[in-house]
Amino acid sequence: MKRVALVVMLVAVVLNFASGPAFAGGLNTDALDRAVRIPPGDNAAGELALVGTPEQTWSGSVGDLHSGRPVSPNAHYRIGSVSKLFEAVIVLQLAAEGRVCLDAPVQLYLPEALPLTFAPITVRQLLNHTSGLPGEDEGAPAPTADYFVEHRYDYQTFAQIVDSTLRPHGRAWPGPHFAPGTKQEYSSFAYRVAGLLIERVTGHSFADEVHRRITDPLGLTETSVPDRDPALPAPALIGYVTTTDGKVVDIADQSGLPSSMISTSADIDRFFVAMMRGDLLPAAQQRELFAIPRDASGALLCDVKTAPPGTQCFGSGPMTTRLGDGNVLWGKTGHDLGYASGVFATPDLRLHGVYAVGRITLDNGDAPALALRIAQAATQGTPPH
Repeated sequence: MKRVALVVMLVAVVLNFASGPAFAGGLNTDALDRAVRIPPGDNAAGELALVGTPEQTWSGSVGDLHSGRPVSPNAHYRIGSVSKLFEAVIVLQLAAEGRVCLDAPVQLYLPEALPLTFAPITVRQLLNHTSGLPGEDEGAPAPTADYFVEHRYDYQTFAQIVDSTLRPHGRAWPGPHFAPGTKQEYSSFAYRVAGLLIERVTGHSFADEVHRRITDPLGLTETSVPDRDPALPAPALIGYVTTTDGKVVDIADQSGLPSSMISTSADIDRFFVAMMRGDLLPAAQQRELFAIPRDASGALLCDVKTAPPGTQCFGSGPMTTRLGDGNVLWGKTGHDLGYASGVFATPDLRLHGVYAVGRITLDNGDAPALALRIAQAATQGTPPH
């Protein structure tokens, strides 16, 4: 669950403004400008961020410390698992259209995808991380930085990922981690299956569905699903990987999988605000988006109200945590090779933000220090004159 570390880092600071006084003066843009600067040891070449309130928006960036080139606040970057929010919205739209039943087993739509030994897994369980599916390429040796550099242009379809994970060659086939619906465990692989389901049900590529259903209606002109095109459009936030011999390699151009996406801070913020506001889903599916799953007895599988502050729980896509003052925050983190990013908002959208970092070395899913710095600066408020 390292990919949800953004929320842990925000626990002590975000929503302190909710009671009013510290935030009453608006955004402290000087503090935000300082926060986006890269201190020594930050494992970052370039950084950018955006913070918004109903009255004000700030955006900023810091130049690429490796190349010496400037970084635009509007630079494109690879959003990693933030794309899961797009996947979840599309599946819920299909449910609203009656083309997918959330309570139906995945095997109904993808009869050949899962081994026969797997118990039925519902579509909803894919989205809310209660499927029990194994991890992607579970049991394979951990790739090195050199491997990632050498294979950065490799591309796998959803079907190929599903098959290589559940029916690997040269090692034992993995089984489920737990019975479906009995536990919540973050699963990127479940969203590979969900992506395959989207393509099978619609008869279109994931890219086509994203553009038709989300980016075109919202006017997200800087957001794309590049599919097999490895190029990162300009202006770009460059991510790097450092090889074992110390060479720093520009990894901005890379392939991946059908749900790999590119965007900007402004586009991701616009999408997330629209999603939180209910602009993309009917009321019933909007409730599904934020519903924390329950077990067969009706007990919450993850309860932010009783768990210690900082506990992360997932709805059908976004994640939430309870903060020290009892309030909650929703968001999602993302990691791609050379990149770490995230988006967050309060439920009432009084504060929302986006950050992205171009890394220097592999991050292993860790949240960058920028996340905490931006959160702290966003809640300081403008000092009185």
